[in-house]
Amino acid sequence: MTYRQGNINDIAGLKNLALKSWTPFKTELTTENWQSLFASINSDKTYIELVANSQCIVCENNRTEIIRMAFLVPQGNPTNIYDEKWCYIRFVSVHPEFAGQGIGRLLTEKCIQMAINNKEQTIALHTSEMMGSAIHIYESLGFKILREIDQRLGKRYWLYTLDIASPN
Repeated sequence: MTYRQGNINDIAGLKNLALKSWTPFKTELTTENWQSLFASINSDKTYIELVANSQCIVCENNRTEIIRMAFLVPQGNPTNIYDEKWCYIRFVSVHPEFAGQGIGRLLTEKCIQMAINNKEQTIALHTSEMMGSAIHIYESLGFKILREIDQRLGKRYWLYTLDIASPN
């Protein structure tokens, strides 16, 4: 398996991975909410914007299929969730065949290390009640709930942050 920086040429592979890794949540969502999520993960625009505005980590298998991905968006890209002074992690995704092998944790650790290398001060992410194993990973790495945010897809969501500022 090979980790590398993702780029615009990876859009089809990123989308394919997202569809495979997020489709298992279909049964936890209403039809309307699944259609909304599906529209987002099936849109090239989602990945074009993420690749353009972040550092993308991908992992390929020996057939050069993308089987893991994560995005680190640098500070200065505020949203209705994220402060402009924070960097933040988006779309940590692992192919279902590789679930439960510590890969989500590894991707999150790689994002934290990139943020430290970029001299970021705070790293943030948001996650939902559907993501029990992800919540465990984030909390074990030191992320703390800052607040509950507005529901998305009919599910509860929380904003997590981790202070990574150097004491010097």
